[in-house]
Amino acid sequence: MATKAMNVRTTQTKQSLINAFFQLVSEKDFEKITIADITTRALVNRATFYAHFNDKYELLDYIIGDSASTAIEDFTSGVVKFDQDSIYQLVLGVCYFYEQPKIQCRSSYVGLVVPQLKDKIVNELNMYLMKSLENIQTDIEKNFYVPIFAKIINEGALQWASGNVKMNKEEVAKRVSSIVIGTYESSQ
Repeated sequence: MATKAMNVRTTQTKQSLINAFFQLVSEKDFEKITIADITTRALVNRATFYAHFNDKYELLDYIIGDSASTAIEDFTSGVVKFDQDSIYQLVLGVCYFYEQPKIQCRSSYVGLVVPQLKDKIVNELNMYLMKSLENIQTDIEKNFYVPIFAKIINEGALQWASGNVKMNKEEVAKRVSSIVIGTYESSQ
């Protein structure tokens, strides 16, 4: 019972640090945010912050990574398959990931956050695709296809999120999933 209470408290503390960070990034530049700012806003001491994160960069990395894995999990309903519908859902999940950052992006965050967003979501896509092709492909084929497909999915969603294409996200998902599945099927 004590372990369960400890886990709940740990989760609540981590969430209060995350919430404090979100509040602060909408008010000031990332470089000017201190650990003291975060802990004061979260109503915890510095030692508590360091029990969860090494620094504010690790906190940001955690937030982005958690958002990436949650987006994929939510849109695929936890089902790992390699088919037209699953790829379609992956594209929608990545679109959602790019459109929903809770951080009110100040111009100073663009260079810091955007590369991290791409890295995290492509990593999550790689893991999903590796699992989905587990029983279908040899390791050599997986190592060839997975990073290519992950980047195609990411780029399609990113083009939509950036406003570079004049189609809705469902149309982007339809086209990207057709490209991925068509490429895979034509190679078999």
